[in-house]
Amino acid sequence: MKIKSAEVIVSSPDRNFVTLQITTEDGLTGLGDATLNGRELAAAAYLEHHVVPLLIGRDAHRIEDTWQFLYRGAYWRRGPVTMAAIAAVDVALWDIKAKAAGMPLYQLLGGASRDGIRAYGHASGRDIPEILDSVREHLELGYKAIRIQTAVPGIDAVYGVAAQPSAGGTRYDYEPAQRAALPAEEDWDTRAYLRHIPTVFEAVRNEFGPELPLLHDGHHRMTPIEAARLGKSLEPYDLFWLEDCTPAENQDALRLVRQHTTTPLAIGEVFNTVFDYQTLIREQLIDYVRSAVTHTGGISAMKKILDYAAQYQIKSGIHGPTDISPVGMAAALHLDLAIHNFGIQEYMRHGDLTNEVFQQSFSFKDGYLHPGEQPGLGVELDLDAAAAHPYTPAYLPFNRLKDGTIHDW
Repeated sequence: MKIKSAEVIVSSPDRNFVTLQITTEDGLTGLGDATLNGRELAAAAYLEHHVVPLLIGRDAHRIEDTWQFLYRGAYWRRGPVTMAAIAAVDVALWDIKAKAAGMPLYQLLGGASRDGIRAYGHASGRDIPEILDSVREHLELGYKAIRIQTAVPGIDAVYGVAAQPSAGGTRYDYEPAQRAALPAEEDWDTRAYLRHIPTVFEAVRNEFGPELPLLHDGHHRMTPIEAARLGKSLEPYDLFWLEDCTPAENQDALRLVRQHTTTPLAIGEVFNTVFDYQTLIREQLIDYVRSAVTHTGGISAMKKILDYAAQYQIKSGIHGPTDISPVGMAAALHLDLAIHNFGIQEYMRHGDLTNEVFQQSFSFKDGYLHPGEQPGLGVELDLDAAAAHPYTPAYLPFNRLKDGTIHDW
C-alpha cells in the first residue's frame, strides 16, 4: 500500500495546529499531529520541505521502518521539531493501518486493557473562593480528578490560571499562548509561591475531603531543593502527583527531590525521546511519564517508553492540553486504553471552532474518556473548515524575576 501524497495543513481554530494528512494510492487517509506550541511553523516547514518528499512511494504499512528511516536517516536526531514531525508521520500511518484493518487503532495495540480512561481537569482561581468554585464546576462536568493551579499574592500573572490578566491581555481559557507579535513578559517569585501553595491545598482538602485526587503543576520553576521543599510541604494533602517540579533535563536532580519527599512525581512534557528518561526510569525517580504522543515520536516511540517504564512500576500520564490537537489526543487515548501501566490522562476540552475542524469519535462520560469504535484514530479533518482559520502568530509568555533575570516559565 503505497503513499500517494502527504499534505501539511496549518490552521488556527481557537489556536494554531499543524496537521499532516497522508493519502495512499487506494484512497485511505491518515492524520498526524505535529503542533509545537509557539513554534508551529518550524514543525510545518520540517515536514513540508524535509519529510514529505521522502514519504511518496513508501509502503504505508512499514511503520517501524519509516520511523527508523526518519529518525536515523537525518543524522541530526531528537529535539522537539524533529520528533513532532516524526510523530505526525507515525500516527498518520497507524491511522491508515487501522482503517485498512477496519478496526479502532487500540485493537492493533493489543486491544483494551480497561473499559475507560480516567481523566483529570484543570481547576484554577485568582483566590481560594474562586478555586473552590472552579473545582465544583469541574466536578459537575464529571471529572473525578482535578489539577489545582492558583494565583500567588505578589505575582501579577501565573501559569495555569484561567482568565487572569497578563501583559498580553486576558488569556483564552487556560491557554497561555497569546496572539501577538511578541511574547508577553510575566513575573515570578519562588518564595512567595512556596509559602502560598500549601495554604491553597489545605483549603481544597478541607472543602472536598480526602478522596478527590488532586494534582499540581510546578512548571519547571524550582531548583531541586525548592522542589523538595514543596513536595514535603504538600505531603499532608496527599497529592496524586506533583508535576514538573524542577527542570528535569538534569535527571540527577530528581535524586535530591526523591530523598526529601514521598509526594508522587510526574515529569516529561517537554521530553522528546526515551533518552530523556533513562536515569529517571531506571532509578525510579519519578512515578508518571508525562510526554505527549505528539512531541515524542508518535505511538510507536511512546509505547516503547511506557513499556520500559512498566518494568519499574512507573505509569503513564500523557500530556493532553489544548495545544495537542484532537488528532494527538485521539492517539493518546488509543494508547491509554491498550497499555497495562496506565495512570491518568490530562484532558482539556477544545473550543467549538476546533471541534468543527476536527470531527471526533472519542467521548467523555462520568470522568472517563474512550476513543470510540470508529476504524483508525476516529478523527476526520474538515479541510474547508480548516482553511477558514489561517495561522495567526502566537507566543507563550516568559518569566523574569524581580531583578530582571529571565527565569523558567
